[in-house]
Amino acid sequence: LALIICHDGMFPEMARECAYKGAEIMIRTAGYTAPIRQSWRFTNQSNAFCNLMVTANVCMCGSDGDFDSMGEGMIVNFDGTVLAHSTTGRPDEIITAEVRPDLVREARIHWGVENNIYQFGHRGFTAVKGGARDCPYTYMKDLVAEKYELPWEDDIKVKDGTSCGFPVPGREYGESKEKRNK
Repeated sequence: LALIICHDGMFPEMARECAYKGAEIMIRTAGYTAPIRQSWRFTNQSNAFCNLMVTANVCMCGSDGDFDSMGEGMIVNFDGTVLAHSTTGRPDEIITAEVRPDLVREARIHWGVENNIYQFGHRGFTAVKGGARDCPYTYMKDLVAEKYELPWEDDIKVKDGTSCGFPVPGREYGESKEKRNK
């Protein structure tokens, strides 16, 4: 069982990490507003299918005074099939579905081509014994080397939370507050 929070669900790597560590069910809590509704829905499904795990997802309902959350729940099976989906936006709506972790385990062991989480680490296993086990992904290598930079990075307009009322961050990643205050 794993938990991710809100926007983490938009990064496929977060769900992959949960599955890689053995999660058969991933819970995702969020507070999205209506403009992101379709993205929230299809990432719930893709996170399930790409990692052969059930996703149980809930998006806050109501308003915090500034933002009106969309209020949805969705339970998705490991094959990407939606098992339950609420769309009324009512705060008292409850959805339920039977989930079968035993079927998740079975798929992870017996599926072939669509065993995406296995295939990712063993690309080309039909041609190379054990598959290619290297990391050909530039973005991953750059991220580890602390060199992650998008080709259009200089043109990005929103790079912090000031447009939503947050203060400009004052410390660098890895820097402690004590070190910064000296």
